[in-house]
Amino acid sequence: MTSSSLGEFEQLVLLAILRNGDAAYGVSILEEIRARTGRSVLRPAVYVTLRRLEQKGLVRSRMGERLPERGGRARKYYRVEPAGLALLRASKAALENMWEGLQAALNER
Repeated sequence: MTSSSLGEFEQLVLLAILRNGDAAYGVSILEEIRARTGRSVLRPAVYVTLRRLEQKGLVRSRMGERLPERGGRARKYYRVEPAGLALLRASKAALENMWEGLQAALNER
């Protein structure tokens, strides 16, 4: 089940997953968004969004190995599914189309 569009935060989460590659888990995604956007992002917002993206079939999760530094708990890693990539591409194209030709108008204000 997929949606035809992505919200801004959903896009940021998907892009952070792509940037983290195989090492994309909740905290690394959160840190990537904070570092690249300067936004104050709460951890629960990331996890709620990851759950929603997984329900939509846009990301898939897998459990990693148990880690001693996490008290024997495993991390949950995420990857973007083809449907998520397709929606990111469509969103990027739509935004580029909207920005096209606005440079002069943006410089005037």
